[in-house]
Amino acid sequence: MPVVLSTASLSAAERGERWHHAVSRTFIPLDVRLLEDDPSPGLIVSNRLGSLQVSRVEAGPQAVTRSRRLIARDGKEFLILTLQQRGSALKEQDGREAHIGPGDFSLSDSSRLFRKKVESAFCFTSFHFPRQDLRVRDEDLRALTATAFSGREGSAALVGTYFARLAREAAHLDVVAGRQFAATALDLLALLINERSGRFTPQAPETAAATLVRVKDHIQRHLADPGLAPPAIAAAHFVSVRYLHKLFQTEGVTVGEWIRTQRLERCRRDLLRSPAQGDGVATVARRWGFTSPSHFSRSFRAAYGMAPREWRIHGLAGDATTDAAEREHPCGAARCP
Repeated sequence: MPVVLSTASLSAAERGERWHHAVSRTFIPLDVRLLEDDPSPGLIVSNRLGSLQVSRVEAGPQAVTRSRRLIARDGKEFLILTLQQRGSALKEQDGREAHIGPGDFSLSDSSRLFRKKVESAFCFTSFHFPRQDLRVRDEDLRALTATAFSGREGSAALVGTYFARLAREAAHLDVVAGRQFAATALDLLALLINERSGRFTPQAPETAAATLVRVKDHIQRHLADPGLAPPAIAAAHFVSVRYLHKLFQTEGVTVGEWIRTQRLERCRRDLLRSPAQGDGVATVARRWGFTSPSHFSRSFRAAYGMAPREWRIHGLAGDATTDAAEREHPCGAARCP
């Protein structure tokens, strides 16, 4: 169950002390200085996935500091990944200063001094976990604290997207699944740090799950390419074809089977969308990398038990029936008395 900490019900005079307590209780002991004469309400909603704590934080302008006094008193080593969603932050650690804008994420290490200042209302999601859970070298981590990772391109975009999705689903995952997804998130982060530091070793066991996530993302973005095949995929990720096949064996499928399934799912979807655009079955098949109409038809029938044209007719008839029912009962059968 989510843990919710809010100062909305308190007077402005009470919010400062209560917010300081909430921040230190949720993360690590921090000095918090609010930058408003009348502090805005603050909200922290937290979920736990194994050793990973996921917290959404909304509040007004403030500055937080991890001082030598607090480090000496606390003595614990945690890392905090912060995904900025609204507002911008200025972060300082290890001699660097970085501006973190919406869509960016950054790392902080609780074992060393750091400062963070946000001068406007903000919202971010933080991921708080023990330092020992992230298997990277200390010198590589130290080189990337207080660094803005852009969530818009490259490997950082994949990592940011995964963490953001994990935060959205955190409250709905059971204990076992949550622990596994959290482990994959940290594997992805370790892979990114190793890549940035020039220590990328994709065949190391601890990076296997993260590499598989990256490979699947690459495949999904290149499904329209008829030449998409294991040699090209392996080369794009600096692994051998043999290792690529080994990654997919853990899921009980071959690389080719996974590609074909993804292509067929997109064709099945587009066959119901494209008649209004005048697209034939062959056009849809080519759009998703099938070069042979007969091969596409055989594959489609094997997967779904009917030919592509039969699926289109069946699906459109189903849509028409649904539309007619909705015209009779605009509010939907489940909501009608």
